[in-house]
Amino acid sequence: MTLPMTCLSDKKAHFVLIPLVAQGHLIPMTDLARLLAERGVYVSLITTPINATRIQPIVQRSIESNLPIQFVELKFPCAQIGLPDECENFDLIDSSYFLPFFEVYKLLGDPLEQYLRDHHIPPSCIISDGCNPWTAEVARKLCIPRLVFHGPSCLFALCNYNTSKHKILDHLTDYSEQFVVPNMPLTLCFTKANAPNFFNAPGWEKIRDDAFESEITADAIVLNTFEDLERQFIELYEKEIGKKVWTVGPFNLYNKDENSKSIRGNKLGAEKQEIVLNWLNSHKPKSVLYISFGSLTRKNALQLMELGSGLEAADKPFIWVIKEAEITPEVDRWLSEDFEKRVQQKGLICRGWVPQLAILSHPSVGGFMTHCGWNSILESISLGVPMITWPHFSDQFTNEKLVVDVLGLGVSLGTETVCWMPAGDDKTIWVHRGDIEKAIQKLMGEEEEAEAMRRKVADMADNAKKAMEMGGSSYNNITQLIESIM
Repeated sequence: MTLPMTCLSDKKAHFVLIPLVAQGHLIPMTDLARLLAERGVYVSLITTPINATRIQPIVQRSIESNLPIQFVELKFPCAQIGLPDECENFDLIDSSYFLPFFEVYKLLGDPLEQYLRDHHIPPSCIISDGCNPWTAEVARKLCIPRLVFHGPSCLFALCNYNTSKHKILDHLTDYSEQFVVPNMPLTLCFTKANAPNFFNAPGWEKIRDDAFESEITADAIVLNTFEDLERQFIELYEKEIGKKVWTVGPFNLYNKDENSKSIRGNKLGAEKQEIVLNWLNSHKPKSVLYISFGSLTRKNALQLMELGSGLEAADKPFIWVIKEAEITPEVDRWLSEDFEKRVQQKGLICRGWVPQLAILSHPSVGGFMTHCGWNSILESISLGVPMITWPHFSDQFTNEKLVVDVLGLGVSLGTETVCWMPAGDDKTIWVHRGDIEKAIQKLMGEEEEAEAMRRKVADMADNAKKAMEMGGSSYNNITQLIESIM
């Protein structure tokens, strides 16, 4: 099934974009589809019915703007791993299903190939998420170029490549064992558990190797970053991998008007959105700390309450997003009967999804406590908001090192432990209230260190905007990318 659109049969370049079905991967690929379509390229964005529903507002706006994008819905074979039909995204399933979910996802290869063979405009290339190595076979059968899109930072892509090239993880027996990433201009230490790779857990070795093979056999790499942010790592990555690396971000700056910012990634009810924005309007510029940890991470009840105690002790205005999946009966009682009453003059608790881009761009927001997902980091940097970093898994630990150690745009909470999907009886407190309070005071205070971070991130925000404007590095790279395929 495909969603309706205006057919533009005179468009000869046909780019096929294949995101991973995870929210943090789907959002930037959707932005990339719109950026390419605005340059006159015909785009097919491959997704599934539930994921198409999530981006329906963006789909509708693309149709109304007559952008040459087709949002293609391929049925996800949930039944083959015993899941209900609506479980088509990683944030909709339990982590025990992640590995079979990846295995089943590659079954979309045959229907994708058939769609492209039947299309009235032959495909010019595939741009596929780096976590979708199965697309290499589709590109091979169709004899078209294949570009790998990496959603995280270039630093992560480079560390991942060097670690995989030297088979570092294969030589480590303990997940707490440390190693230094080879061939880097600075010393970066990781453990096997928080290594710069998406597939570190036992049983994932085949997918990890397939993803690396897919990367080294791709025709080029596409990254959602910009030259001024990661110049030394971009140049080194291009040298190491021996192929063109196109930096074409930050994509979030494509969403310029307030409506685009509000619908990026989902859609919030008008009443709830008005409450959030009115609350922000009542606070002074740069005074509010925004706290949100992405779509996949989960915290147990004790850690949520510990975080709340740290926020209360810091005594700074805050807006805190808590996922519906985290609100157990215990948490709900604590919020409703205790915490929200105590902090009502200082804090706003948001249950469920909020328009993050609209919040971060609001003048009253002066800090962001984040899980260090790359989309969140790029949004924060490009909008001039310094960060408190709390990575939970995968690329987030590498992204934190870039933000804190390399760029000096944030304060670390100091955790190096993977802690993203606790079991129901998990009683672990990973980060304590005292450390949370200190980090908030350090970021939101008036000391010279805080002022320096604010100046640095403001300068980088200017560079980000220039990169996406006509004549900027990312703008030009998109032009040259299209020309290289055509």
